[in-house]
Amino acid sequence: MRVAVTGSIATDHLMTFPGRFNDHLLPDQLATVSLSFLVDDLQVRRGGVAANIAFGLGLLGVTPLLVGAVGTDFAEYGAWLSAHGVDVSQVRVSEQAHTARFICITDRDQNQIAAFYAGAMAEARHIVLADITARWGRPDLVLIAPDDPLAMQLHASASRRLGIPFAADPSQQLARLESDEVRQLVDGAQVLFSNEYEAALLCERTGWTRDQVLNRVGTWVTTHGANGVTVATRGEAAVTVPAVPSDKAVDPTGVGDGFRAGYLVGKARGLSKERAAQWGCAVATTVLETVGPQEYRLSDDLLARVADTYGADAAVDIERCAEVPV
Repeated sequence: MRVAVTGSIATDHLMTFPGRFNDHLLPDQLATVSLSFLVDDLQVRRGGVAANIAFGLGLLGVTPLLVGAVGTDFAEYGAWLSAHGVDVSQVRVSEQAHTARFICITDRDQNQIAAFYAGAMAEARHIVLADITARWGRPDLVLIAPDDPLAMQLHASASRRLGIPFAADPSQQLARLESDEVRQLVDGAQVLFSNEYEAALLCERTGWTRDQVLNRVGTWVTTHGANGVTVATRGEAAVTVPAVPSDKAVDPTGVGDGFRAGYLVGKARGLSKERAAQWGCAVATTVLETVGPQEYRLSDDLLARVADTYGADAAVDIERCAEVPV
């Protein structure tokens, strides 16, 4: 499968404050807040939705093309992705801006103060998909993940114009997209990804009912966190798949990205929608049990966990079609 993954590439700078923010906020001085917190911990994690999905695809034996915009500080991150099976040859490098960053301080009550610097991501709108396909070759699928909003629109339009199947994953950018922009992004997608809240928000933004959305896309995959996944296709009964349970969840960041990688690889290797969703859920749980969205590995007991959750037949089908690194 030749897949191009477009979207955000970022680093997360996560800090821990041992106190409580509330203890330092004076009610009568909120109009002139000026605070600095001495933090105890700093973790720098590789992230960005497109990069996370591409990492998962690489781990599953696919060599995806990552399409996005970064700064000159991307060299080390790019080498990491390349070492894990991701083609970064077509990533746009900004001459002026840094790679996007998420900066967050979390206090002892799990309250957070955060900022997101888009940086080079704003230049993704200058990426021309037709030029990339001319250099790299025609992909079998373009996955449009959260990115600069205009870039997402342009990639969807280019995919339709070039006749390349695409998957739409508007995710958190639904909050930024106008109604017409959401409709334009979704219309004609081979696969639409969302979580449960985003599914409702998408209907509200487009003014379409769920059936009307399904009339415009091939398959709508909706994740429900610990309650699993629903895969709906027009004219067919929806398939509901429970999550692979875990008693050692440590970090939810990137779980949905891991699911998308597993689902897409499963479908590409001939699995049914149900089996592909089961494989995606297994990958998602592996991400959940690891700190950081790109630090996980697929263990040799994963198929056993698939069998425990979905039955021996599911494990046999998945083992036949999916390569599981050990």
